[in-house]
Amino acid sequence: MIESWVPPAIMHSAAAISIDTLAVVACVALTAATLIFVFMIQPDPADSAPHRSHLDQLMERRDIIYDNLRDLKFEYRTGKFAEEDYEQMKQTLEAEAALVLAEIERVTESPGMLPRSDAAVRGRAIPAGPRAGN
Repeated sequence: MIESWVPPAIMHSAAAISIDTLAVVACVALTAATLIFVFMIQPDPADSAPHRSHLDQLMERRDIIYDNLRDLKFEYRTGKFAEEDYEQMKQTLEAEAALVLAEIERVTESPGMLPRSDAAVRGRAIPAGPRAGN
């Protein structure tokens, strides 16, 4: 058996090179990961959007239901719906509005006046109950 003898200085040098190489590779990988994260990954728009309160969501839902009732009544008057279909859709929307209004009253703990978002822009308040004529 022939053993080759390697001087300790060369063995130490080889170990140092491999550790240095690993450190350089790790630094390059970390730099690449950082650059990819900073420049390639797009933030989620929902993260920067203002968070709406539960009451804001309920009031928006109430306004949508009122608008749907108004549109339904207009479309019924123009003849797009039969009376049976109109009454069924109207009752469904009114029942949903009642649930939303009850939840608004529960959240605010008072059945007072809450302005609609479009009415607030015009400077007048609309009661939280259903509109007249709908």
